[in-house]
Formats: sequence, structure tokens, C-alpha cells
Amino acid sequence: MAQEQGPQRKGEMMKVWCFILLLSWFTLQLDANPGLKVRITQKGLDFGKEIGMEILKERIKEESFPDWNDSEKFGLSEINYLLSGIRIDTIEFRNTAISLIPGTGIKLTIENAYVIIKANWNIRSWMFKGSGRTTVVISGLSITAMLVMSMDSTGHPSISLDSCQMIASGVEVKLHGKNSWFYNMFTKFLKKSIHRILDSNSCPNLRQEIEIIDMELRILQILMQIDDFAQIDYSLVKSPAVFQSYIDLDLQGTTYPVGNYPAHPYVPVPFALQDSSDSMLYLAVSEYSFQTTVFAYYTTGAFNIIITDEVCSYFNITTETFGSIIPEVAQYYAESQPVMLNLTATKTPVISLQTDAFTIEIHGSMEVLAVLPDATTQSLFTVNITTNSSINLTLFDQKLIGSLCLNRFQLSLADSNLGFFEISLLENFFSYILHSEIIPSANAKLTKGFPLPNLANISLKKPFIKVEQGYLWISADVNYEQ
Repeated sequence: MAQEQGPQRKGEMMKVWCFILLLSWFTLQLDANPGLKVRITQKGLDFGKEIGMEILKERIKEESFPDWNDSEKFGLSEINYLLSGIRIDTIEFRNTAISLIPGTGIKLTIENAYVIIKANWNIRSWMFKGSGRTTVVISGLSITAMLVMSMDSTGHPSISLDSCQMIASGVEVKLHGKNSWFYNMFTKFLKKSIHRILDSNSCPNLRQEIEIIDMELRILQILMQIDDFAQIDYSLVKSPAVFQSYIDLDLQGTTYPVGNYPAHPYVPVPFALQDSSDSMLYLAVSEYSFQTTVFAYYTTGAFNIIITDEVCSYFNITTETFGSIIPEVAQYYAESQPVMLNLTATKTPVISLQTDAFTIEIHGSMEVLAVLPDATTQSLFTVNITTNSSINLTLFDQKLIGSLCLNRFQLSLADSNLGFFEISLLENFFSYILHSEIIPSANAKLTKGFPLPNLANISLKKPFIKVEQGYLWISADVNYEQ
């Protein structure tokens, strides 16, 4: 029956189909390589279908339907009938299936659905009139729909109804009320009209629903802000690829500074996912995607740190501290002065993803300055620092959380106002600073996390993370929470 789609139901249906497709946040040329891949397996689609059908049943039972009237010729008379107060009392989707048609799209099949409708009836002609309650039973209701997925010109996902077929094998109408035995003789007219309405409205209504979902997909936020420094682009780089047991989505996965899109020297290289479909969802983040992330942070100065005596957590850093290590400092400063450490990344950190190893190499400099009583600073010396750290990863609140563990570091003297001194004297001291101040500060920033593509009410279940050559591999099932 034709009806208006309420905004709440539209929102729920949009969530259902978005979940089934997991098409969120997806602007780039058609033949580009992705920085990030998402795979939705048949297992994931089946789970989404079950959730979707339950939500659909509840929403249909809560739906308000407009009154429906029609008329039929009966001999020399005209029979007018009206159904009002229409509501769905029972609905069962006995056999449902969602399947993938390689290279085409998604096939949704509902077979042998069963619907019981309750309503008020009114039948009248110039000879008689009557009213009461009615029960309409629609059985053997089957719908087959083919959905096609593509990408619009902005990198957003798009979905359309390619074909639809509806069959209802049985419609039974029972009228209740005074003299209903008489009026039940006219139910054949009601059955005929209900069949006609089902035939003419079911697929157009489904097409309208799909068009609403498509409009919602086209306005999804595909540029997600990580923090005050960076934002990541989750637009599609090409249309979703449909295979026999999964759908692959290729996303740009490029990170930019917030409000800025500078050119970067990195090019995504092709990479293929493992042929796995045991989990509902797979996500692969390439080395390119992580590299553009650190480039964005580097260009915004996020790797630059200033450590002063006031913020140092574990010890006081003064000229006296350095004088106990480097005699030349003690000669220059008879009275102890506060010291400031100015750490600067001198080039973009390098990300490396090897099998079971995720590392970051940072090249920087540390200038040591004495803070004089008049608040001016005086440079003591500058050292070059190269650090190599492992990155350990966990998933929390739909974000990829990293923590650094220092593997090794190297020091070299870049400049000195104290004259030459042995840099080896500083190695233990700077190792302590790295472990006690710099790495904890970096890990605190990393707790903000790398946001993964996600949808409202959906969370990852039993995630497993593995580092492969050139990309990070995450497999998980999903939960849907209303």
C-alpha cells in the first residue's frame, strides 16, 4: 500500500542498508591506488541482513498508513469500500537471503513473507451500508531486488535499485461486525484491489527507499578530523568491487593537515588483501596511509617539543645537571641556571611496515639552551638525534591506538658554543630523557587514536591486528547496538 515514509523510519532504514553495505565516508581519479581497503564478507552481509530484517519488522509495525478507498461495479450498482485505521499486526520474513553477484551488485531475496493487517472497514452502496473490523492476511509474499553499487563524482558511494519483482500468492480478507456474513460476499473486490495495490506500489516504494538511502550516502562525511593537526580522507577511489563471497572497497586513506592540502611526495603502491572471509570485516591500512599521516603532523610542527624545568616530570634540568656530565658547561656557568630543551624534527619521519614489525624512524635535533635571569636564552650546544621505535597497536573505541617503544637512538654533535666535547658523555642522559619525557609525551598524543571508518551503533568485536609487508591487517566481527 502506498504510504508516506516518516523521517524516523527513513533514518532507521538508512542505517540498515548502510550497515549491510558498510559504505561510509568514501575524491580521487578512477584508476588511483588506494591507501586503505575495506572488505565486507558474506558473513558480514548475512549478519547485517538479520539485523536489518528485525529493524524493518519493528518499523513497519509502528508505521501509520493512510486510509484507503476504492469502488467496483456490482450489477447496476457501485460498491464503495473504505479501509481506515490500518496497522500491521504481524509480519514474518520466513526466508530471506542476501547474496553477491560478482561484478554486478547485491541480490536481496525475501520469500514466503507473511503479513496480517488489522483495519476498520466500511462498505456502502445506494442499497446498503455496513462497517466493522477486518483482518487481511497476505501470504506467499516474495520480493527479489538487485542493488547496484557505484561511486559518484565526489568519491561518495552510491546505490541504486537495478531491478525488482514482487509476487503475493495469497490474499485473504475477513470482515467482522454486524451482518458481516453478508458483506463478506464482497471481499473479492477487496482482494482484487489489494493485489493491484501490491503490484503497483511495492517496487516503486522500494525504489523510493533506495533513493533516500542514496541521498544520505552522498552527504556522508568522508573527511574525518583526527585532532587539531590532521584530518583523513575516506573517499572512494573507485566503485566497490563485488566478488563471490565479499565486497572490496578501495578508499583514498590520505591524511592532510587540518584546512590544508599540501602536495606530498608519497604515492600509494598496489597491494592485495589476503583471500580471507572468516570474519565479517577486514580493514587494511597501507604504509602510504600511515606515511601521509606522519607527513601531515610533521608539516604542522606536531613533532616539535620544548622541555623546560617546569614541565620536566622526573628531574630538574639545569646547567648544573649538564655541568656534572660536561665539564665545559660548569666552566661557563658558575651559578646554576634553568635549561630548556628544544626538540625539532628535521625531516619527515619514516614509517616501515614489515611482517610482524611496525617501526618509525625520526630524524631530529635537540638544542640545549640556558635560560638566563633576564628570561633570554643562550644556546649551549645542538645535537642531531636519530631514533628508531617500534609501534604497538591496539583497537579502542573504533580507533587505532599506538604506543612507541624505543629500539635505538644515535647522537652526533651538530653545533657547540662550548667547544668540542665527547658526545658519548650525553648518551645515557638523553636515553633517560627519551624514556622518561619524550616517548611518554608522544604516547599521550597517540592515545587520541587513528579513527577507522565506522557507523553509528556499530562496534568491532574480537579484532585481530597483524602487520604484513606494506600494510596493517585488521580482521573483526561486528556488533550492532540500538
